[in-house]
Amino acid sequence: MANIAFIGLGIMGGPIAGHLAKAGHQLTVYNRSIGKAKSWSEAYGGQVAISPAKAAEDADIVISCVGTDDDLSQITLGREGAFRTMKPGSLFIDHTTVSARIARQLSVEGESRGIHSIDAPVSGGQAGAENGRLSIMCGGSEPAVAAGRLVMQAYAARIVHVGSAGAGQTAKMVNQICIGGVLQGLSEALRFAQAAELDLDKVFEAISGGAAQSWQMDNRWKTMAQDSFDFGFAIDWMRKDLGLALEEARANGATLPVTAMIDQFYADVQAMGGHRQDTSALVRRITKA
Repeated sequence: MANIAFIGLGIMGGPIAGHLAKAGHQLTVYNRSIGKAKSWSEAYGGQVAISPAKAAEDADIVISCVGTDDDLSQITLGREGAFRTMKPGSLFIDHTTVSARIARQLSVEGESRGIHSIDAPVSGGQAGAENGRLSIMCGGSEPAVAAGRLVMQAYAARIVHVGSAGAGQTAKMVNQICIGGVLQGLSEALRFAQAAELDLDKVFEAISGGAAQSWQMDNRWKTMAQDSFDFGFAIDWMRKDLGLALEEARANGATLPVTAMIDQFYADVQAMGGHRQDTSALVRRITKA
């Protein structure tokens, strides 16, 4: 079993760290809110550190799941960042959804210190984290991903090594582009079915087994029909993720006209008060006939 430092115990990081503890790994945890770290420790055991650097001092593996590029930079390269105390030969795994740029930067910074790095954003949401059924897309060297797989399997349904540093983050951008497009189509389809006064349950039964089927349809059609959105992956987070994709597209020359439009549609829902609502609340901006 590994000696692991875990940084960031939010709705994703907390359950992920819990799976590692249940798998028998020795954990030292850090969270910006020390109270949350203490609560996690009371539930799962392990030690609580006062900084990322302290958490990482004796760790074989450091895993992070924070919020933004700035958060990630602070907990790795900041004055009390983990990279300041990680030992040569140790492994850094980041599950935050951030820019490919900072993933590549951390790979270079880590390499200069003898630290192996994996950018490993996840898909599956809070339910996937709690159930240990996340899909993890990895960027980094083959040896690093092979080593990381041994611990990530405690909370993953699928682990795919996509490519070199930054490839995990760009794959996550592909994921979010797809989700946004599917949800916009699903929103229009639902409103069309309502305008046609169709039985929505019968429509779902008829189309969910064919080419239109998707995870979003299976898990969001009924809640969208019920105007139920107070759960799931928040629109604020989705806009952050789509912003990362649009930024990367400007760098690599890709054109994302529909994604840019859907990002603005989400801005409309935010203006309606939907900041923390599930991404399926996209349907709210389409008026019922």
